[in-house]
Amino acid sequence: MKSRSNQAAPRALGALLVCLLNTPLAAQKPQMAEEVFKNVQVLKGIPVNEFLGIMGFFSAMIGMMNVINKSFFAGRQVVTCYSCHRGGPNPKVTPNLAALYSPPPENEPDDIVKQAPDAPSVDQILDKYIQAIGGAQRLAGLTSLVAKGTSVGYGLNPDKRPVEIYAKAPALRTTIVHAEAGDTITTYDGRAGWIAAPNIPLPVLPLTGGDLEGAKLDAELTFPARIKQALGQWRVGPQSEIDDHEVQVVQGTSGGEAFATLYFDAESGLLVRQLRYASSPVGRMPTQIDYSDYREVSGVKMPFRWTVLWLDGRENFELTEVQPNAPVDAAKFAKPSPAPTTGK
Repeated sequence: MKSRSNQAAPRALGALLVCLLNTPLAAQKPQMAEEVFKNVQVLKGIPVNEFLGIMGFFSAMIGMMNVINKSFFAGRQVVTCYSCHRGGPNPKVTPNLAALYSPPPENEPDDIVKQAPDAPSVDQILDKYIQAIGGAQRLAGLTSLVAKGTSVGYGLNPDKRPVEIYAKAPALRTTIVHAEAGDTITTYDGRAGWIAAPNIPLPVLPLTGGDLEGAKLDAELTFPARIKQALGQWRVGPQSEIDDHEVQVVQGTSGGEAFATLYFDAESGLLVRQLRYASSPVGRMPTQIDYSDYREVSGVKMPFRWTVLWLDGRENFELTEVQPNAPVDAAKFAKPSPAPTTGK
């Protein structure tokens, strides 16, 4: 005769098996995109398979866009992602009757400036600018500068950060932004350029294409005595307005398919905006720089404030000190070392 305990054991084991069979096993936690791929910023917190699916979707969109341009526009980049996707927070389903029966909204100006028939010449506009900032003789006497100031980012990191700028004529420039996460160093040595920062895929990223041309233009505009040589194929567009001020619009090519539009205050002659474009497979990538607060330094007017806007960021710079014709070590324009991990 079996004991009561021996009979209870099989029944308990069976009940345990039934319980386990009816209880779903804990799923293995999937790897997130940022754990597998480097420098994932926007698509954090999603599994790798979803990330790959999204990349495939983007790739299909780019492929469709390329086919449309090749089939209907002889390969010219007429249709881009921005043609349909304008950054609205919600898609529209119902037509807006007011929009249908009202005058069409004013169109944004074209990227490519067409020569205006009655506009002043490029030389007239650029000569007025050179005269407005001090004249050719004083500009020729400015051969280097060292500046200090601050920058304020946009979004999650709005704190002021110390900035150092080193520049030497005709076109060498290094900007260092100090931050707790590490310094961001952007350098152009007259031919090549780099950026070293703690949040980019490579410790030191070489600048290429439109980014390199943009760094070159920024360096040349620091010493604008040679502004006429900074760009080529100049053309003057019709007058426009910025902040209720009339501006003269001048555009030139900076190299390859990159080009830049410069806006000069029609009254003062000062440069108030630079809008440059770099080519990419998904469309032109714009960068806008607005200049203000011009002050004299050794007889030369230069902006003490400027705001840089690009597709995924904005930064406000303000100078507090400028030393003209200060000695600058050539090492300041060498390829930077990987960004430090601590700020200053």
